[in-house]
Amino acid sequence: MALNALYVDFNSYFASVEQQLVPELRGKPVGVVAVMAETTCCIAASYEAKAFGIKTGTGVRDARKLCPDMVFVQARPPIYVALHHELIEIVESCTHVEKVLSIDEMVCKLTGSQQLPENALKLAAKIKRAISKKFDTIRCSIGIAPNTFLAKTASNMQKPDGCVLIEQHELPQRLFHLKLRDLNGIGKQMEARLNRYKITTVEQLYAANRQQLQTAWGSIEGERMYDKLRGLEPYYVKNARSSLGHSHVMPPEQRNEAGVRAVLHRLLQKACMRMRSYDLLASKISIKVKFRDKPSWNMESAISATDNTLRLIEALESFLQHYPKTQPKTQHEPYAVGVNFSGLVTAEEVARDLFQVEPLENEKKLNQAIDALNLKFGKNTLYFGGAHDALKDAPMRIAFNHIPDLKVEGDT
Repeated sequence: MALNALYVDFNSYFASVEQQLVPELRGKPVGVVAVMAETTCCIAASYEAKAFGIKTGTGVRDARKLCPDMVFVQARPPIYVALHHELIEIVESCTHVEKVLSIDEMVCKLTGSQQLPENALKLAAKIKRAISKKFDTIRCSIGIAPNTFLAKTASNMQKPDGCVLIEQHELPQRLFHLKLRDLNGIGKQMEARLNRYKITTVEQLYAANRQQLQTAWGSIEGERMYDKLRGLEPYYVKNARSSLGHSHVMPPEQRNEAGVRAVLHRLLQKACMRMRSYDLLASKISIKVKFRDKPSWNMESAISATDNTLRLIEALESFLQHYPKTQPKTQHEPYAVGVNFSGLVTAEEVARDLFQVEPLENEKKLNQAIDALNLKFGKNTLYFGGAHDALKDAPMRIAFNHIPDLKVEGDT
């Protein structure tokens, strides 16, 4: 089987961008955080920080203990997105990018003479040279293999700035030194599940048949893993977007009931604008508030499918009437909130209420006008009052599987 995929993974991307833009940070242990607070955690760490055992998810306090000289910087998502697009253009100048998989990962399909090992390695070197010509600190690890899964696996074998090629004839032995968790799609829970089926090594995983893996996974994903391990590219039916939302770790001064209310309003209005940009309606809304040393508070409700901010604010306010009371300045203070819309459908999929024509049309025009003004003159030009005390909070965030649209989701 030929080499079909070249996988590009940008190393410690957020931290590398910060070191690129702020030369004083180069060579120093850097942690990128969503908000400057001792109670938050790193969303990215430079390789200098990783040498001390600091990684994504390490708390700020723990990071300081591991590395007293640690430097923390607040994340700047719009800049990461802008440079992400620049990097796509650089890779495109070398070969076509078939699919962007995340803010720091993309895969290129190899064709023709590119599929020869020596030519694939030359292409990888060309991509690396093009990136280093433009950026001093941003580097990538490249994996080359018969399919995307194995190419990603190869890209993780040599970091940072590595290049690993796996050929079909090297399978499966080339994978046997890896741990189950080294394979994309196997996390802590899946590993425990596989262990219950007496699968504790990659060699045992490879030896299992289709039915055994289907049973272990409890879904078709097991059969797909069987194919991926053998260099095949599994077929996926593209699913429609099923949910969207926003979450935010709040700054210390907002960690109270009023702050929760304001930030939830801000997140909801952002999510509404984003949902309308996709021409979708939500039929379920849920919110979540996380507390320190106390279980999270969750509320959800089914609603008539809508993209109307006013209707969704009404649902939010009904939730907030049940907000749990906590004493201010206690260890139970709220520190993170989230809003999620699910059951997303298009307008064509919804039966319209014949007895409520004019109000719907008027509210639709209102929402369209608000979106248009905010797109033209900048975010927060016009907004509903509940979000007033959180206009500077809940800035753009970058999820693993979603690259924000700067026009719709940007902060300015």
